[in-house]
Amino acid sequence: MGFAEKDTVQRVELLMEDQNVKPEDRDVVVPARTAAQEAAEKGKGNEGIFCGAAMQLRDGTIISGKNSTLMHAASSLVLNAIKQLAGIPDKIDLLSPMVINSIKNLDTYFQTSKKAVSLDLEETLIALSFSATTNPGAQMALEKLKELQGCEVHMTHIPTPGDEKGLRKLGVNLTSDPNFSTNSLAII
Repeated sequence: MGFAEKDTVQRVELLMEDQNVKPEDRDVVVPARTAAQEAAEKGKGNEGIFCGAAMQLRDGTIISGKNSTLMHAASSLVLNAIKQLAGIPDKIDLLSPMVINSIKNLDTYFQTSKKAVSLDLEETLIALSFSATTNPGAQMALEKLKELQGCEVHMTHIPTPGDEKGLRKLGVNLTSDPNFSTNSLAII
């Protein structure tokens, strides 16, 4: 992304090689990559892009998420993690379809193209807070967000600004593969 000099990256690579350390040594890297691969196999991604994310909860449990036409991999990951922590079955929706559609419609309204957009993590957290006003399950899950602080996360792509901001607010330790989550390099 150009935030560091090439020599800095090369020094880190040399240190890792010297210490015989690989990215895959982090417990969350392989599950994130597996989630992306599963998304590709099931055709679940968005516009031919397949992203995965994984988080290690404090008890050691690994949770994963994939991107879809509905939401980014980071959004799916966080919702799956808080559902796990709250003991909410996977088949129960935390987000009201009306809230999701309202946010998607607003995003589409402000874009020049009329393509449907998927929710980034920041938008998903807003949708969760709205859903919590009428959905007790969403309220229970919302209260579990603070338990994500300090958890390890890996994404198979560079997070979008909305995902990065949401993950920073949650206080997770994030790494990512050097891939973009879109074919368009213009970030809006």
